Amino acid sequence: MSGRSIGDLPRSVLALGPIVVLAVTFAVLYITSPFGNLAGIDEASTLEIVWMLTVIGAIAGIIPVAIGMLWFPFIRDLDPRYLHAFMALAGGVLAFIALEMTDDAIDHAGAAENTLLAGGLVVLGVAATFGVMYAASKWRQRQMVTTEKSGLEIAYLVAIALGLHSIGEGLGIGTYFIQGESTQVMLLVLAFVMHNVMEGPTVVAAVARDHATPPLHHFAAMGVIAGGPVILGGWIGSFAQSDLLAALFFAIAIGAILQVLIEVAELIRFDAETVLTRVNAATFVTGFVLMFFLEDVLVDLLLEGWLLPV
Repeated sequence: MSGRSIGDLPRSVLALGPIVVLAVTFAVLYITSPFGNLAGIDEASTLEIVWMLTVIGAIAGIIPVAIGMLWFPFIRDLDPRYLHAFMALAGGVLAFIALEMTDDAIDHAGAAENTLLAGGLVVLGVAATFGVMYAASKWRQRQMVTTEKSGLEIAYLVAIALGLHSIGEGLGIGTYFIQGESTQVMLLVLAFVMHNVMEGPTVVAAVARDHATPPLHHFAAMGVIAGGPVILGGWIGSFAQSDLLAALFFAIAIGAILQVLIEVAELIRFDAETVLTRVNAATFVTGFVLMFFLEDVLVDLLLEGWLLPV
């Protein structure tokens, strides 16, 4: 018994287990409505606001990413061809997020007082972030003693890119929170729980192709890096509501994700030499379509009250 691990569970359990955990989490949030009535938020102290937004951000960001990471044992045992396909699926998820954030950055830049300045910051933010991460990647590759590609390093880059994106999610939560809109806060949290659960396997997909499974603290760190910035975004959204700032954050996240997409493609090419296969192309499109369904279909139904009473 002492030698058994979670990886020894049946494949069906490893595949469906995270879905069950997600459903239970979603049901508990829906039934308990833990955020209560925010009508008296004006009377709350700064410390109370920071604490409540920390709890809300952890529920919306860190917990669903952690749930998604539970798919790691299932991904780990995939045939290399299907592992590459899963990494391509993660690329599709990232590509959709980048496209969505481009739309958000344009919207916020257009709503800013100085549209020209905001637009310039968006372009600069994307280019500068991409350039810095690209230069850091090349430096890291030159410093590596061997030619072995590290999936763990790529996973951390994915987590950082998703973390930058998570700030934007927190901005929305913080804005509604400080306005006392408890229903909107609850709906956003439920929407982000569904959406962010896909970030878990997106982060750990690259790790699965490494020979050794990294210690648990790496998974914990990547989960906090990817989902934790929802908390930071909530703080910013509640105390410093700014379209200019939001546009800049989205631009930084876009630049980071574009660089990470290149890293993921290079990681697949290192193992397989060919990135664009039929299977990889199909799973890339699947990841994109899946995120469209979660983000633009289910989330819209939630916010419009079709799935939950508003």
